[in-house]
Amino acid sequence: MANDWLELRQHADTGIETIKAHFEGHAFDPHWHDSYLVGITLSGTQQFHCRRQRYHSRPGDAFLLEPGEIHDGDAPVEGGFTYLTFYLDDRWLTDTLQGLYDATPGSYSVHFARTLTRSPQLVRAIGDTFSALHNDEMKIVQQSTMDGLLAQITAHCQWRKRVPSQIQSAAIAHRARDYLYAHMGDNVGLSDLAAVTGTDRFTLTRCFKREFHLAPHAWLIQLRLAKARQYLAQGEQPAEVAATLGFADQSHLGRWFQRAYRISPAHYRRLCTNLPDVSRK
Repeated sequence: MANDWLELRQHADTGIETIKAHFEGHAFDPHWHDSYLVGITLSGTQQFHCRRQRYHSRPGDAFLLEPGEIHDGDAPVEGGFTYLTFYLDDRWLTDTLQGLYDATPGSYSVHFARTLTRSPQLVRAIGDTFSALHNDEMKIVQQSTMDGLLAQITAHCQWRKRVPSQIQSAAIAHRARDYLYAHMGDNVGLSDLAAVTGTDRFTLTRCFKREFHLAPHAWLIQLRLAKARQYLAQGEQPAEVAATLGFADQSHLGRWFQRAYRISPAHYRRLCTNLPDVSRK
């Protein structure tokens, strides 16, 4: 859309990525992130699917998504929507919040009780933190707003115990996922995953979709895209990233990246690093 726009910054000290954007019509395809996503809708109506539900986020709403949660984005109302968001590293958030609780075991992880919430205090904390990081305020201001945000988040999260699943289908899905993590740049087939998990291709796909809500091939693409963001933010060239992660070529990576994030790999790299793009077009 001609009226769509996106601002992206990457905070130098923490690596936290801040995004402010406006979309009209279709915003982005279903995808997931490997970080916690925290944001607010500033104007219009943002429609998205997550946790098998459809949500409508309006001004004054905060949205909270966990790593791996699949979500999309659309503007169902004329004029589109504007939002701001940032991504908090899984390990950093868990370790930091554990300091606010007494003797929390390492086998627990942070779980957001609700995907969409209307809390003026949380919305204000998100907005203040975003402004401090996005505009590169003084370090003491940044850290103070981050502390304020973390204090607010504790009222909207729970500790969820990480326990090995006793359900056979979940165990199969998790073994397949671990294999894809270890071989994300390889030309992996369903037959390979079936052999690793000790089952057949059809059972494997059924178990995987039940656990992760995506077929193995679609989940692998999302994993590669998440890793591509990391490599690009570190300054690697799009062509190199595409080759490392098993995309057919740079154009193939670019098509998937644009569909998921509404920005090209080269543009994303430039925003994160301020380095010129010298790769082939």
